[in-house]
Amino acid sequence: MLSVEALNESAAINFAKTQGYSVLSVKAGGSVFSRIAKSKSKFPLILFSQELLSLLDAGLSLIEALEALAEKERHSDTKKVLDAIVSRLYEGQAFSASLHDFPAIFPPLFVATVRASEKTGGMSEALGRFVAYQTQLDFVRKKIVSASIYPVLLLGVGGLVILFLMGYVVPRFAVVYEGSRGTLPWLSQLLLEWGVLLQAHGEMVLAGVVAAIAGGAYGFSRPGLRASFMLNLWRIPALGERMRVYQLARFYRTLAMLLKGGIPVVGALDMVSGLLQPALRSRLKVASTDIREGQSISRAMESNGLTTPVALRMLRVGERTGNMGEMMERIAAFYDEEMARWVEWFTKMFEPILMAFIGGVIGVIVILMYMPVFDLAGSIQ
Repeated sequence: MLSVEALNESAAINFAKTQGYSVLSVKAGGSVFSRIAKSKSKFPLILFSQELLSLLDAGLSLIEALEALAEKERHSDTKKVLDAIVSRLYEGQAFSASLHDFPAIFPPLFVATVRASEKTGGMSEALGRFVAYQTQLDFVRKKIVSASIYPVLLLGVGGLVILFLMGYVVPRFAVVYEGSRGTLPWLSQLLLEWGVLLQAHGEMVLAGVVAAIAGGAYGFSRPGLRASFMLNLWRIPALGERMRVYQLARFYRTLAMLLKGGIPVVGALDMVSGLLQPALRSRLKVASTDIREGQSISRAMESNGLTTPVALRMLRVGERTGNMGEMMERIAAFYDEEMARWVEWFTKMFEPILMAFIGGVIGVIVILMYMPVFDLAGSIQ
């Protein structure tokens, strides 16, 4: 058995044949190359695209630019990927075919964009479109994440305070006021009963909570349950519509990039279907069939619920002018602006409501804990 380090099975077979071996079977091992092929997070795709675009605009050929990037690269895994691509180019493979050998690193959209540019000779324009596309997607995603940071922190801190009160303070109050529970309000008695239960069976309660959390995490990791949960979220009127708008924005932006790169509309629709939620994905499949049968894009999108009134008018304008890629990009920009306004409005409304709710819960717990003190003070007077 021969053990070699290669980026994939085909590279290992080619290497073995050059050494005079006959290959009967190939089995993947745990080498650094297999880790590279399976991990796309280690490869800086956007930075690679930007640097390659700069070198091509400076007048370097594609091989010269890739060699320069490989020479300056300090990360060993990234350097090995670039060296492998350069080696394939010297063997006569197309750039897109070389990228296709690393599906975990280079997504199908990137490979398709490069493949289309090889037919038109516009590699720089294709890379520029992909960088602009990915930058805009990251901008929208970061905007949503930054708007969610404060509510998440508020929930986390409030949850920890409530957990401390219910898990540490209440059991000790329950022991102190155990004899006077009969004269307390019903809610205070219930809170102290919880404290007594936790004091006596804290380990069992903790084990139950941990088991419930683990069960919930396992259930959410199952594709079927996760899909059912997302489907229920989509059924919430206001939230479901916002999620639909966000997905349509990604869909139209990606479709615009592919159409501007010269990819036919039907092929582009098949490539971007994975960006949509399963319900919308099935609608897109029907819309793609309608377009194949001769329907216009605007009519197919409208009949399958993949547009809005404003976007529908813009699609019709794009069909009349023949500039569908540019019009879809404008639709995506319109959706992004609408989504940004909604996120800003929602956070401004949700943050004070969340703060008041958490403060109210903590205040009620504290008041119920101190009811025995108030009762004792009243009896002394």
